[in-house]
Formats: sequence, structure tokens, C-alpha cells
Amino acid sequence: MKFGVLVFPGSNCDHDTYNVIDAIAKQPVTFLWHASEDLQGCDAILVPGGFAYGDYLRTGAIAKFSPIMQSVVRFAKDGGLVFGICNGFQILCESGLLPGALMRNANQRYICKQVYLRTETSDSPFTHGLDHGRVLQMPIGHMEGNYFCDAATLNKLKAEDRIAFRYSTPAGEITADANPNGSLENIAGVLSEGRNVLGMMPHPDRSSENLLGSADGLLLFRSMVESLAVAK
Repeated sequence: MKFGVLVFPGSNCDHDTYNVIDAIAKQPVTFLWHASEDLQGCDAILVPGGFAYGDYLRTGAIAKFSPIMQSVVRFAKDGGLVFGICNGFQILCESGLLPGALMRNANQRYICKQVYLRTETSDSPFTHGLDHGRVLQMPIGHMEGNYFCDAATLNKLKAEDRIAFRYSTPAGEITADANPNGSLENIAGVLSEGRNVLGMMPHPDRSSENLLGSADGLLLFRSMVESLAVAK
């Protein structure tokens, strides 16, 4: 199996994400340049955090037009695994691979801190190794992480068990105080209809080694590896 990490002008978590796959998960991985259409035979695509194209217009608005994203959209529609983290989540929403939008944080400030999130579903290639309700610790670092969708979309996400994570207390309680950015119903990550695309604002790439304060993020990457191994 082979992972691909997208690289846009302004990406700054591409090497973090690459390192998790290469040095920790011990899987083949390559960088995929934004101006190329070639996914190089990758079995899973990782869209990392950062500020793609400087976040001009709005987060992800320009990145969605890049040649590489045209290939990623086709790849995802054919059932390929795609995982967007932070800016990657914003890009996947702009590209139409995930519903909703990421708006300016409710407090109008950039937020960088450790948060807790509760696993809302284990029914996906990214979370099948997690028990429903398991609380993970990961950092966030964003200005536009306030997830929003309309009522019909929210009802559909709930009915189809597509809310992957919610911001919570360390004990797993979903409270207003545990919500760092004002996200609708504390939503921290969502899945596509086919369950093969995941976007989330917290950074599993920055929480995959104990020396970083938490290794909880590695659980998501391991779930992906196991899912791909079964598919092979």
C-alpha cells in the first residue's frame, strides 16, 4: 500500500504528516505536488494542514482548483481513501467531497491549544480501531475551524452516523465550554456519504508520538493502514 501527501504553496504540516506514515506507521509514502495530476498509484491520500495558497479568498477556495485536487476528487468518487486535516478539511469541504463549511472562529481569534474530542463512530476506515465514545487528545491550530452546515445536512449527518468526532471534556461530555471555536454541535470531524473521506480540524499528525504530549492521533493512521491491508 502507498500513501500520498499533498503539497500546496503554504502547506506547513506536509512533513509532519509524511513523518507519521514513514517513520512511525512504517508505510510507503510520497509527496504529491499541487501542479501535478498524477497520484502516483497511491492507495490513500492525505491532505495536510497549513495555509494552501495563503488562504486567499477563503480557506481552501483556490486549492480546490489545483490539478492535483481534480485527481483527488475523481479518486474519492471511485472509493479511494482521503483524509483531510485542518486546512485539508477546509479544502475537502470547498471541493465538495465533504458537506458544510469552516467559518471564522466564534471568538475571532487564532486558536492553538490541546483539545479533547470524543469518537462518535467506529464505522469508518479511519475510526474502526476506536471504540465509540473513546476520548482522544490532540492539538488544534486554526483561525477558521468553526464548522457549520444547514439543518437538513446536519440531520443527514446524524441519521447516517457521519459525525466522526465532537469536541468534548476529558471525561467525554459534550459541553459549550469544551467547544473551542463555536462549531455546530461541537463537530470536530465528518465523513462523506461513502465513508471513505474524512475531514477533521484537530491534528492527529501532531499527536502521533508520546514526546508530542499524546500519541492518540496514531490510532487513526493505524486504522487506515489496517483498512487498506484488508482491502488488498
